[in-house]
Amino acid sequence: MKRKPLTHAARLLCALALCLSLAPAAFAADPSEPTQPSPCYPTAVTRSEDGTEIRKMYDLGPEDDPSGIPRSDFEQDGYHYTLTDLLKQELPANESRQHTETVSMNSKSKDMGAVLALLPQTKEFITEDGLSGVLTLKLDTVKVEVAGYGSSTKTVTATRTYPGLANQDTQYIPKTIQDGGNSMTLQAVDWQTEGDGHFTAMASYTGSATSSYVKGYTVTADYAGTVSRINLNKIRYVAIFEGTTLDPVPSTPADQTDPTGQEAQTGEKNSVLPVVAVVAAVLLGGGAFYFIKRRR
Repeated sequence: MKRKPLTHAARLLCALALCLSLAPAAFAADPSEPTQPSPCYPTAVTRSEDGTEIRKMYDLGPEDDPSGIPRSDFEQDGYHYTLTDLLKQELPANESRQHTETVSMNSKSKDMGAVLALLPQTKEFITEDGLSGVLTLKLDTVKVEVAGYGSSTKTVTATRTYPGLANQDTQYIPKTIQDGGNSMTLQAVDWQTEGDGHFTAMASYTGSATSSYVKGYTVTADYAGTVSRINLNKIRYVAIFEGTTLDPVPSTPADQTDPTGQEAQTGEKNSVLPVVAVVAAVLLGGGAFYFIKRRR
């Protein structure tokens, strides 16, 4: 009759040993990760001229979670950007403002009639942040400037007459002349005999002349007017990132140690824990069995 309590005690010790063997596996399991918010995407992105600031605008509805707006650092065009501020703006139901847009185009002529034919009186525009409207040409802002110059070279000729020469000798004829600012070289001589026995030389010269011309013209003009949009109860968040110039990364020798050594060591520790627990459970169960056997 005394063996029943001992039998119950042995069962309890075996159950305790089984729980201890399973405990490390339960502790080793990763906790469930919290639900991540839905990512938000910018409706407009602006960058300063010097590249030191980027602004990302997010127009979210009342049901959208702003925690989905990215806040991590990033690199772009040689700069490292860090979030410095996140502004919240309540957008009105109907947003409008005055806007001026500058257009630029090429023209073959500087004649104002031909230039105005290239510029429509009104144009539809959409701003970077999504406002749209019809803008009107401002005539007093129309400018025409030379876009560039080209050069061309052509052959030029000239003729000179030298009368009263004693004989047909080219030593009396100039080998080069200047004509219209161009330097010319003697090419041929045509001799004519005069009535008194002298000679007249008809000398032909050739050279090259270079002239410049206008390649074209650049026309600029401003269009101005009102742009607007309906926001439908949107809330605007403006993420401001400040950028710093990236320094060139110096080359370093490869690390001879195992880059995952720390993680491997941690993994080894985690894998050893279940083994130790099983060994302890087995020893505990064996000790209990030996104890019961001794009492019998």
